[in-house]
Amino acid sequence: MTEEVKKEERSLNFLEEIIEEDLKSGKYTQIATRFPPEPNGYLHIGHASSICLNFGLTKKYPGYTNLRFDDTNPVTEDVEYVDSIKDDIRWLGFEWKNELYASDYFDKLYEFAVTLIKKGLAYVDDSTSEEMAAMKGTPTEPGKNNKYRDRSVDENLDLFARMKAGEFADGTRTLRAKIDMAHINMLMRDPVIYRIKHAHHHRTGDKWCIYPMYDMAHGQSDSIENITHSICTLEFVPHREFYDWLIEKLEIYPSHQYEFARRNINYTVTSKRKLLQLVNENYVTGWDDPRMPTISGLRRRGYTPESIREFCDRIGIAKRENIVDVGLLEFCLREHLNKIAWRRMVVFDPVKVVITNYTKDHELLETDNNPEDPKAGVRQMPFSKEIFIERDDFMENPPKKYFRLAPGQMVRLKSAYIIKCEEVIKDAAGNVTELHCTYFPESKSGSDTSGINVKGTLHWVNAAEALVVEVREYDRLFRVEDPSSEEGDFKDYINPDSLKVVKGYAEPAIKNAKFSDRFQFLRKGYYCLDKDSSEEGMIFNRTVTLKDGWKK
Repeated sequence: MTEEVKKEERSLNFLEEIIEEDLKSGKYTQIATRFPPEPNGYLHIGHASSICLNFGLTKKYPGYTNLRFDDTNPVTEDVEYVDSIKDDIRWLGFEWKNELYASDYFDKLYEFAVTLIKKGLAYVDDSTSEEMAAMKGTPTEPGKNNKYRDRSVDENLDLFARMKAGEFADGTRTLRAKIDMAHINMLMRDPVIYRIKHAHHHRTGDKWCIYPMYDMAHGQSDSIENITHSICTLEFVPHREFYDWLIEKLEIYPSHQYEFARRNINYTVTSKRKLLQLVNENYVTGWDDPRMPTISGLRRRGYTPESIREFCDRIGIAKRENIVDVGLLEFCLREHLNKIAWRRMVVFDPVKVVITNYTKDHELLETDNNPEDPKAGVRQMPFSKEIFIERDDFMENPPKKYFRLAPGQMVRLKSAYIIKCEEVIKDAAGNVTELHCTYFPESKSGSDTSGINVKGTLHWVNAAEALVVEVREYDRLFRVEDPSSEEGDFKDYINPDSLKVVKGYAEPAIKNAKFSDRFQFLRKGYYCLDKDSSEEGMIFNRTVTLKDGWKK
């Protein structure tokens, strides 16, 4: 065995090791996984790990992945969320074999429940939720059986049929699995498997007024679909025993559940309940606000699917939870954007430079669209006597080793000429309004014969043709690493500077921007066109800074 093969084997994660052994032993000839989101909110970066894992495994090994919506709670679910989830998965670069819904199986799940009743393994309980909690016991004390546990099979079948027929009000009765009220695993102490909920369902309408609980729908749906590797996060470890119990008692296809550790990211929250609060209480503009950790928010901000897939691959999977630095996600993003982003020059706080010895009306200069990509070609930029540079690229009394523009000092204008500051024009209040400079005609970039060496290079735009754009400078939404663990309300830790809106003066090539384009504004950061843009004006979102400047 070669060293390369040994290295590859060592790099397998624990799920890949299990799958390879299953295929090698002949247990399966192909594998089947599923991604089972509940359509009660938008997917976030945590879901991206699960998507990349489930779909990635069936790209690597023979098999397929189903998309199955866990739509067992009609009160919180919506078609809007269903559509957004499908869009997000496709945007990430994956396609499912079958689009399925837990509601597809409501009739079958009802039959499973009837089977459990007939086997004496389920009963209708009239207890309130408070009474059930009081009788459940504690991790060190056994629970207590109630009087409803001894109902006959016929009585349970009758009551369950009447529950289905809508005879009883919400909360008045449940169907519980009959296992062991003294079980060491408290989830095995007669868990509720059906509850009454008179609510309109987004797919089945008003056909049902009883709905299966997650544990009743999850494993059985896996079994119906012949899922070989049902992959969940670690909080479902205690549920696995009930998952296996149901499959065994119902004598159905033996799907198996495997758990991996979720990866939490600092400076954000991924709880759907908390994200919904941010939306409903107008801390953000919506689920796709570019500050949100949702996949749609990341997409709108300018993230690429390649960078998110690379991030998920780098953090890998494990059996122990930890917090991942968002800086790694931003690193993966910068690495990809550097390769694909069009370079453009945009000045945010302009000061006019008048080149006093420039005698042409204007000229067109050429510069690279992306120096990292030879196939990206070149673009033309207009140059004339009056240009804008950044105000903070000039200093009247500079310190030593200041290589930008100052009185008597020279700099190169990117892809243009070397200029020298000759005179500073100020208004009555002493503010700099113009810089009068001279240029060296023989110093043109690409054909410089001036022999002049300068250490500073500045970006600029032609004043007469600069296009005014709105620039939204986004930063992290929270100012602490773990908002959910801090005292008080997590919203108290929102970063007040998470959005700053500034005006930009862009080179005219920016007017051809498309929503799919990614840009590097030279010396500023990476940006993309926002959906709020219109004929009245272009709006750009800052995706990420050129380097990590976050101050902890």
